[in-house]
Amino acid sequence: MIRKIEAPTVLRAAGDPPKEIQEFFGRVNSGTQEVSVARMVSPPGWSEPGQTPAFNEYTVVLKGTLVLQSAEGEVHVEAGQAVIVEAGTWVRYATPGGAEYFAVCVPAFSPQHVHRDAPPDSQA
Repeated sequence: MIRKIEAPTVLRAAGDPPKEIQEFFGRVNSGTQEVSVARMVSPPGWSEPGQTPAFNEYTVVLKGTLVLQSAEGEVHVEAGQAVIVEAGTWVRYATPGGAEYFAVCVPAFSPQHVHRDAPPDSQA
């Protein structure tokens, strides 16, 4: 069987200022649970809370720089480079100067499996 995807579903990402997620394959756009493929268009100054996802994330940066913070330190991924974040790794993403990149999650991204850090003012 062949399924053509006519267009991605546009989703709003966590973090500020707003980042656009264009999901081509995944739980929302194609009903795919095994993998998600999304194009991210991230503005300058965007960052999101830390997370410890239950999926592997493979990212290819097309434009700009993606900055990842983890317990191991900080990694800058430039256009033309890629990075793998293994499931269970705490990570925080940011794009100080803006970036465009593709993210592939295995299994597919879901809010229930991203395990974001609690906001600082929340009571756990």
